[in-house]
Amino acid sequence: MRALFVAVALVLLAAGAEAQPARKTIGVLLFSTPAGDANLTAFRRGLAELGYVEGRNLDLLYRYAEGKPERLPALAAELAAFSPDLIFAMGGDVAPFARTATSTIPIVIAVSNDPVQAGLVASLARPGGNITGVTFVSSELAAKRLQLLKQAMPGISRVAVIWNPDHVDPEYRETQAAGRVLSLRVQSLEVRRAGDFEDAFRAAAAEGAEALIVVSSRLMTFNRRRILEFAARQRLPVISGWGPWTEEGALMSYGPDLNAIVQRAATHVDRVLKGARAAELPIEQPTTHELVINLRTARALGLSIEPSLRAQATRTVD
Repeated sequence: MRALFVAVALVLLAAGAEAQPARKTIGVLLFSTPAGDANLTAFRRGLAELGYVEGRNLDLLYRYAEGKPERLPALAAELAAFSPDLIFAMGGDVAPFARTATSTIPIVIAVSNDPVQAGLVASLARPGGNITGVTFVSSELAAKRLQLLKQAMPGISRVAVIWNPDHVDPEYRETQAAGRVLSLRVQSLEVRRAGDFEDAFRAAAAEGAEALIVVSSRLMTFNRRRILEFAARQRLPVISGWGPWTEEGALMSYGPDLNAIVQRAATHVDRVLKGARAAELPIEQPTTHELVINLRTARALGLSIEPSLRAQATRTVD
């Protein structure tokens, strides 16, 4: 009887061990730090909602550049050397280093540029190679932002676009095309490094820009306060793609909820860890967008936001 009891107990223990998911290790490559990356919490929340518990069935192995891009190649190589089950790369300026470090470990990316134009994947539908993930870019966004700006300022004729040509995405090109349709003159303000901003600001003032469109990238985010202070001095309405700009003083933003789409990247991680091939897992683009309007900024600029535009807002800042 006792032998039977022991045998049953051993079977139950074995079944329990078999049911327990294997512990996974994800290498996380960041430009800044885990504490300084605004969207990392959303990624971890997404993993938790999918049943991944850090310290129980999941280990996150961080490597971060502390804002020093020259450190990224070595950090990516370190992660690859640990042979994690997967590498998560946050940022279009981070993902290429993960790709260079390994062609065999699956990589999930969350990027604000176009991963096809950037050469990370073959196509959005079938990425090929070992990379999949999410991008914040969606082809219709640039034109929609210009339409919203025109709706807020019907008499506008000159718009300046501040953008980083090294951040590969279609937004400036599509803004130009939309400007032709809306009879708006679109001025290009190219900024590749922090030292370029003052020349860009002078060019906008010299050309009589009536509003400023910011094409989102890490360079623009790091210089957000500087851009908004210039716009405030010149009384220029600012429209961007990301909500935090509006919360800090821009007139409007129209684009994806960044936390929501970074959280979606956790779904790609889950699918890859469960056996899906990154090469065949489509890169996900935003499917829903939010319009945020800063009514306080509108009042300061003497703009009246008409009810039809206000009704489209996901939320407002008063």
